[in-house]
Amino acid sequence: MTTHVATLERPQVRSGAVSHRAGPHPLMAAPALLFFTVFALLPLGGVVVLSLMKWDGIADPAWAGFANWTAALSDPATYHALWLSLKVMVFSWLFQTPVSLLLGVLTAGRGRYRAVLGVLYFLPLLLSSAAIAIAFKALLDPNFGMSRAFGVAALAQDWLGDPTLALYVVIFVIGWQFMPFHTLLYQAGVRQIPAQLYEAAQIDGAGPLRQFLHITLPQLRYTILTSSTLMLVGSLTYFDLVFVLTGGGPGDATRFLPLDMYLNGFSNNDMGRASTLAVLLVVAGLALSLGLARLARFSRGSQLEGV
Repeated sequence: MTTHVATLERPQVRSGAVSHRAGPHPLMAAPALLFFTVFALLPLGGVVVLSLMKWDGIADPAWAGFANWTAALSDPATYHALWLSLKVMVFSWLFQTPVSLLLGVLTAGRGRYRAVLGVLYFLPLLLSSAAIAIAFKALLDPNFGMSRAFGVAALAQDWLGDPTLALYVVIFVIGWQFMPFHTLLYQAGVRQIPAQLYEAAQIDGAGPLRQFLHITLPQLRYTILTSSTLMLVGSLTYFDLVFVLTGGGPGDATRFLPLDMYLNGFSNNDMGRASTLAVLLVVAGLALSLGLARLARFSRGSQLEGV
């Protein structure tokens, strides 16, 4: 009587054969690559070529070589615009990041009133920049704005007519518009933090402040980096709100680099100079993005590291 013994057969592996996990075919990226080439790389190349031309926007372009670059890089107005853009970048980050972070932590909690506050905080992002600029321009008008409505002496100032105040007013209005977006990022980040960490901290006797400093902030470091990247690079593109709110004035107190580019191109009819400033903006934004991406690689680690 024969006994049949069931044995487990091992899968045969051919010598020299390397197994590769199947993935999407590289051709699937072709539509996105084509879209990026047509609508990003080709226009950028055209702007680079136009920066070497002398063109008023009407007649035929004429070759100018590096004359536009020499004029732009030797003009103090260009460095003044760059300096203003840098100030907007830094002060916008210092203003928006703490407020957005605190609002994100507040609205991340479970509660009906927090959901209502989250909706209210998000409303400014739904409005157009032109509408926001017109509204604040009326509110800050020294003749019939809020200074007259409330009768408060401290508010009775020419907010947009004072070169010292105008820049910081613009930074405040920019922050008022875009803080809801960053608040939403922090809200999503806080809601992904494991609740067990807070429960363990409460058992150890940690209060809300210590939980925020030792749990919430470390867990949000990648969210902070993402928000900061979007905020800093986005600071190089502020145009429509500033154009409607101040027009670059008073004088050149709010003439940031994007606005300077527009005024050179469409007010001074110097498209070559405007294209040069556009290339400078692209280079600055690319360098900033690459620097922040490199910082992200240096800080890469586990989300639960140190817990």
